[in-house]
Amino acid sequence: MTKRLYILFLLVSVFGFSQSMTSTVDSTEIKIGSQLNLILKAKVTLQDHVVFPERKFIGLMEVLESYPIDTIKDNDKLELIKKYGLTQFDSGVYKIPSIAVKINNKDYFSDSTSVRVNDVKVDTIVQPMFDIKPIVEVKKPAGDWWKYVLFGLLVIGLGVLAYYIIKKIQNHKKEEFKGFASPIEKALVHSETLEKKNLWQNGQVKEYYSELTDIARVYIEESISIPAMESTSNELYRALRTETAKRNIKISPSLLNQFNEVLKNADLVKFAKSQPIASEIEESKKIVNEFLVTLDKGTPRSQEELDNLFQEEVKRKKAKKDKVTRIALSIATVVVLLFVSLIIFARTIAYDYLKDNFIGHTSKELLEKEWVTSEYGDPAIKIETPRVLKRTVDERVQQNLPPTVKSVGRFTYGSLIDNFSITLNTTTFKDSVALDKDLAVETNIKFLESQGAKNILVKVDDYEPKKELTGKKAYGTFTITNPADKKEYKMAYEIVIFTQPNSAQEFFLIYKDGDKDAEKMMERVRNSIELKKSSL
Repeated sequence: MTKRLYILFLLVSVFGFSQSMTSTVDSTEIKIGSQLNLILKAKVTLQDHVVFPERKFIGLMEVLESYPIDTIKDNDKLELIKKYGLTQFDSGVYKIPSIAVKINNKDYFSDSTSVRVNDVKVDTIVQPMFDIKPIVEVKKPAGDWWKYVLFGLLVIGLGVLAYYIIKKIQNHKKEEFKGFASPIEKALVHSETLEKKNLWQNGQVKEYYSELTDIARVYIEESISIPAMESTSNELYRALRTETAKRNIKISPSLLNQFNEVLKNADLVKFAKSQPIASEIEESKKIVNEFLVTLDKGTPRSQEELDNLFQEEVKRKKAKKDKVTRIALSIATVVVLLFVSLIIFARTIAYDYLKDNFIGHTSKELLEKEWVTSEYGDPAIKIETPRVLKRTVDERVQQNLPPTVKSVGRFTYGSLIDNFSITLNTTTFKDSVALDKDLAVETNIKFLESQGAKNILVKVDDYEPKKELTGKKAYGTFTITNPADKKEYKMAYEIVIFTQPNSAQEFFLIYKDGDKDAEKMMERVRNSIELKKSSL
C-alpha cells in the first residue's frame, strides 16, 4: 500500500512540474511615458495548450504593445515567451499584479512586482526664457458651407419664379380652365376621393353616407336640372321617375329602386343611427356609381350640350398641357442655371483645387500668384513659397529613429515629376553631433535614385547663407519618366544642407530644366530662406 502511494505521489509530482511559468521586468524604474517590458515565460510540453491574456491595462500600467509569442524548442519541451510593452503617464510607484495564463484550461499566475515612474526634470535655468506673449483673439471662420446652401436656395427660387412667370404669361393669353370636363367626371373623381378617406373603415359611417349621397345629388342637379340638394329622399325619387320618363332617359326601374334604397339607408344612418355592416356599405357605393354612370349614358344630349362638353374637354386638355409646359420650362431653367454655375465653378474654384491637388500649376502661374511665408520644423526654416508646404509623416521613420536622433520633420510641395517641387527636412539630435555634410549629400542623391531619377549629374560646392551658418550645396540635373504619359523629362535640382551643433536642415528645389519662370522661383525661394539657430 505504501509503495502504491509513493508511485501515485511521484506521478502527481511529475505531472505538476511538467508545466511552469516565470515573469520578469526589464526595468523597475522608468521616466513618465517611457516603456518597460513585462516578460512571461511558460515551459510546457508539445501537447500543452497555452493562452496568454490580451489586455489594454495590466494593473494601472497601460499596454502600449502586445508582442507576438516567441517559441524556443528543446526536444519535446517548449519555452513560450510573451512580452508586453507597458507605460504610465503619472509619476509614482505602481504594482504590476499577477497575471493568469491558462495552460490546459488551468490558471498559472505570474509574480507581482513594483515599478517606480519618475518625473522628467525640466531645467528652466539653462534654457532661455521669453516674455509671455499677449493673448490674441482669433475669430474662428464659419466656413463656406452657407454660401453653397444660399446658392442652392437661389437656384430653386429662380426655378419657382420662372414657373409663375410662365403661368402668368399663359393666363394672359387665355384664362386657364378650372374644373371638370363633365358632371359625371366630377362625380366619379369625388367618389374616388371619398374612398381614399377611409371614413367608414374608421367608424365614421354617418359622414361617409352623407358625402356619398351629396355626390349623387350634385350630379343630378347639374346633369338633369332636378333640385336634388333641396329635396327629401322620397321627393328626389319621385322627381327622378318623372324626369326620366319625360326626357326618355334609359335607366331600368330596378336600378332606380336600388338607388332609392340607398337614399333610405343613408337617412337611417344619419337620423336613426343605424349601423350597416361592411358588405352593405360596399353594395351602397357600387349601386350609386352604377346609377350615376347609367343615368349619364342614358340621358339624351342636344347638339349644343355635346358641343359644350367637347369645348370643356378641349379646355381641360389645354390646361393640363400648359401645366406640364410650365413645369418642364421651370425644370429646364433650373438645369440651365446649375449647368452654367457648374461651368463657372469648374473654371474657378474646382479648377484651382484640381491644380493644387492633382494637375499642378505651371511655373508662370505659381510665380504670379500670392506667395506664403511660414516657418517649418525644429529648428525652424523660415521660407517664402508659392504654396504652403504640407507635413508628411512616416510612422515607420518616427518609430525607428537612430539613438542619437531626437526628432525629424519633412515638409513638401509637389513631387519629382511636377513643374516645380520643394522639400524641407529638419533633424534634431539628442546631443552635439558633427554631421558629415558630404555623406548627407550622398544620401540625398541616393534618395533621388530611389524615386526613379536617372542620369544624375552632380556638382558640389560650399554654401554661404545670409545668417552665417555653414552649408553644402549639391546641384545639377537628372532625368525621370512620368508614369502618366511614359515620357522622360529632364529636371534641374538644388540640394542645400546646413548643420548646427545639434541639428541639421536641408532643402530640395526641383524644376523642369530650361523653365525660366521656375528658375526665377528658385531664386526667390533661395533668397527668402532664414535659418533659426538651435540652442544646445
